[in-house]
Amino acid sequence: MKIGFLMFDDLEELDMVGPWEVFTMAAQLRPEAGIDCVTIAADGGTVRCAKGMRIVADHGFADAPALDVLVVPGGRGTRREVENPILLGWIAEVAPGCTWVTSVCTGSMLLAAAGPAKDRRIATHWAAVDLVRGRGDAAEVLEEVRYVRDGNVITSAGVSAGIDMALWLVGEIWEPAFARKVQRAMQYDPAPPYAGEV
Repeated sequence: MKIGFLMFDDLEELDMVGPWEVFTMAAQLRPEAGIDCVTIAADGGTVRCAKGMRIVADHGFADAPALDVLVVPGGRGTRREVENPILLGWIAEVAPGCTWVTSVCTGSMLLAAAGPAKDRRIATHWAAVDLVRGRGDAAEVLEEVRYVRDGNVITSAGVSAGIDMALWLVGEIWEPAFARKVQRAMQYDPAPPYAGEV
């Protein structure tokens, strides 16, 4: 199973590395599943994320492998990339060959603009709901949800919500018991709201 993570400058770090941790942990726990995670940027090379982290892409658009799952992060860079015909065209080209097309945060805006999430129910970061709604590409932009599935498109709210979305997808592809093993291995056991004073 080939899982591709789209990258662009100013993507939000945890939008990408949260799901990356889920899927790579699944690969460690179930090597026979053949899970292979790759990073893809338009021209390959290094991407500078929103908070300064730099990540080197495994592939450019020209040499990216066929994907089973596409993960599109959000972040400030989506405001620029939603007007980028090359990036949107690549999403539109590869998405039909994917079993699952996913996003975190404002990555859903890219999926809606490119076509895979057009006229579907999507989620995004709470602070970007009006921005995404204002574009008019989605049937509905949901609030107060961690993630939503509409067909084979799964979009999640912001930042940490991508972890929940990826864990759900692991459970859907394999089984919920395996997703729980992945969650335990990551020691991901959130207890919102902030409980530091308890």
